[in-house]
Amino acid sequence: MNIQRIMRIIKRLALVAVALSGLWSGAPTWADDNAAALQQKYDALGPQLKSNVFHRPIHLDSEETKNTLQGDIYAVVDYPFATVNSAFNDPQQGPANWCEVLILHLNTKYCHATSGSNGAVISMNVGRKTEQELSDTSRVQFNYRSVATSPDYFQVDLSAAEGPLSTKDYRIVLEAVDIGKGHTFLHLTYSYGFGMAGRIAMKTYLATIGSAKVGFTQTSSGDYIGGVRGLVERNTMRYYLAIDAYLGSLAIPADKRVDQRFETWFDATEQYPRQLHELDRQEYLQMKKHEYQRQQVAQ
Repeated sequence: MNIQRIMRIIKRLALVAVALSGLWSGAPTWADDNAAALQQKYDALGPQLKSNVFHRPIHLDSEETKNTLQGDIYAVVDYPFATVNSAFNDPQQGPANWCEVLILHLNTKYCHATSGSNGAVISMNVGRKTEQELSDTSRVQFNYRSVATSPDYFQVDLSAAEGPLSTKDYRIVLEAVDIGKGHTFLHLTYSYGFGMAGRIAMKTYLATIGSAKVGFTQTSSGDYIGGVRGLVERNTMRYYLAIDAYLGSLAIPADKRVDQRFETWFDATEQYPRQLHELDRQEYLQMKKHEYQRQQVAQ
């Protein structure tokens, strides 16, 4: 082998080594990119977070396409990043903690987390806003996945391929970034797709008992948006308030947390009665007491 050929080989190896070194040190990772993007979103939303119609540091967006609905909430919570990360991004306790959050929603009748060879599964039954037998409800099975974890960022994804009435592709995605001084910036996404049966069911609901329901986005005329975007905005807000209520309960004794979460969630929803009021306080607390007791047993 001549000297020139040896030098060419050495040069190629050197170039490969330089390229690979970027994968191990100095090159931004996917989590780093997402953390930076979420931090930039926090900076961009600064004015809206300080002053808005919600009277709390949150910003809500929604989107409707031909076959999908999506709601997004960005919010500052007064809890350290480590607390939020431990609550929702822990491989062992995270799925069960999510059930503690999801059961707060009016339409969640039952939730139970299990683990297996393919990861954790969250089995959730959904139904009406009043008490029901589980046999009269529909089950949605979410796969729990910790997508990204770094010292100041995480993302968790709950996804379900199918739901009731031909709804599909459910996703609840929570990502968070540490913004310092004991505060965390959250981004919650709630989305799903629907087929013909789902579209008909939603239109029927919105044309009858849901005809007066509205969301939070105001139109150019000053009215609140209605229809399916109003629907997804209401549920996205309910899930966010559930997350906040769960985090708030962690500071009190364990035996008082469940009752506190239900009370906090209900009181928070009543701050937006036009959009979120459905039941009287005692009706809600009594219903959830029964549903939570049922939830302690695998069904």
